[in-house]
Amino acid sequence: MRITVDYELCDGLGQCALVAPEVFALDDDERLEVAPDPAPELADRVVAAARACPVRAISVEGA
Repeated sequence: MRITVDYELCDGLGQCALVAPEVFALDDDERLEVAPDPAPELADRVVAAARACPVRAISVEGA
């Protein structure tokens, strides 16, 4: 699974981190951090997290 974040769009709202905290987190500067190799069993949650992004900054391939 490949997760891509458009950091120009990302507002650091953290909706993705609420849906899939194992994969997404905000650092102290509210910049999104993404786990490098999320477990395949988290694919559904990663896709749901991408859909939860209000600015559509996250795309997921191969999930």
